[in-house]
Amino acid sequence: MRAIPVFLGVALVASAADISPLLTLPSGQLGGSSTASGGAAFKGIPFAQPPVGDLRWRPPLPEKPWKGLRDATAYGPPCAQNSAGHMQPGSSEDCLYLNVWAPEWPPKQRHPVMFWIHGGGNYAGTASSANFDGEQLARHGVVVVTANYRLTIFGFFAHPELSRESPHHASGNYGLMDQIRALQWVRDNIERFGGDPQNVTIFGQSAGAVDANVLMTSPLAKGLFQKVIAESGTVTRNPDAATLAMTALGAVMQVKSGPVAYSDAADLAEAERAGAKLGANLNSLRALPAAALLQLVAGPRMSIGPANGVIVDGWVLPKAPAEVFSQGQELRVPLLIGNNARERTPPQTPPEDLTKAAATMYGPLARQALSLYGFSNPAPPDPLYGGAAAQWVVDTMYRCPVVAELLWHVKAGNAAYEYQFDIAPKGREELGAVHGAEVPYVFGRVKDGTTSGAIEQYWTSFAKSGSPKAAGLPDWPRFTSAARAYMEFTPDGPSPREGLRRNFCDLYVENVKRLVGR
Repeated sequence: MRAIPVFLGVALVASAADISPLLTLPSGQLGGSSTASGGAAFKGIPFAQPPVGDLRWRPPLPEKPWKGLRDATAYGPPCAQNSAGHMQPGSSEDCLYLNVWAPEWPPKQRHPVMFWIHGGGNYAGTASSANFDGEQLARHGVVVVTANYRLTIFGFFAHPELSRESPHHASGNYGLMDQIRALQWVRDNIERFGGDPQNVTIFGQSAGAVDANVLMTSPLAKGLFQKVIAESGTVTRNPDAATLAMTALGAVMQVKSGPVAYSDAADLAEAERAGAKLGANLNSLRALPAAALLQLVAGPRMSIGPANGVIVDGWVLPKAPAEVFSQGQELRVPLLIGNNARERTPPQTPPEDLTKAAATMYGPLARQALSLYGFSNPAPPDPLYGGAAAQWVVDTMYRCPVVAELLWHVKAGNAAYEYQFDIAPKGREELGAVHGAEVPYVFGRVKDGTTSGAIEQYWTSFAKSGSPKAAGLPDWPRFTSAARAYMEFTPDGPSPREGLRRNFCDLYVENVKRLVGR
């Protein structure tokens, strides 16, 4: 066995039988694997203590040191979650692990860091998946990190007793605390992997995008990242609009009655009441095995509220994230955000239900909404956006909330960029560009000769400089309140545009101003 020179405290040890990058962290030694491009991958690295036993429903604690060489060649388990009404096999409460891909090994310089937050509604999903393998992105000269975080009842559960025992008088948002703890781990350790802790981009999709956005409003996350990429998720979520849209999708949810109140996160007291319904005695709940707890929330989305379980708890989130954005008080970081052309396509929906949805959401502006969408006399489906019901769902849940958030963000003096992704998955062209269709392009798992490589370049260029401009690709103009420029990713490649669905989003923004007063 021969030793290769040490750089930044890193030693690479090789033998004739095996080549395995070795890395020493303050918590212990890791043995990873080499990548085909000359980089390295380290998987299943603990960034916090297992949140089990007395640590269930508590803020994450820093990982404990280990002795000996830790095998970092395989993913850790997914966080405990339901699948088909039962605890998903292989998932575990002991799940707070992250994965790192370095573009070169041993590292010779500091590289920008891209920190991925997976989607799944904050009740499902995992970073422990080949779908989010970071090797291809790392080839563009970035260090990629993917991290698990507690989900469903373990990650987004509030309870009066939890709030009373907390020194911050708060509960819930444990999944967000895990993300913040993982970012603290990145700050403290990523330089050893060749990453720059002062140049971190968080990027996520769906609930991961929602979480990335709300972290921009958390004092606990300040200084832990410098840029944000959000794919199909915003802070501007109207619970009643979301409920109505999901009802149109066939989900079993009850529509609230009375006036619409705009809020993108649950109130702590409301969340505590919901948690207390699952069990009044906290000690009894802590004593239950994970599978039994998951049975309590086995119904669709039972354990989380209208905004992916995010709670205004007074500590992680002192104020509603949309309120923070509307007041220009979010973190001053560049933001790249967008959506897919046809995120969700509802089943056949009676026109009267859509009319009711518009009236409930838009109130005095409902007549304008009905005129725009033509629910009573629908036009033929648009080849890109689908029929009127599909347009309504995507406009109110994804597309126009992006515009509203961007208008706030640029008004506060921040750089911002918008996109729309139009490419349908192969073999499912009739469905259009559905929710999540862009993710394989981001991680380089699709090679179509045009858009896939462009997205990788734009995303990594943004991570490096705060601007998605990339050599050899069309210039991506900044979003402004006047032009509302965006990049459209079509089967023929990226193309700059202006004013995405402007009439529809103008109405949405006007309604948001009516509801929030700004």
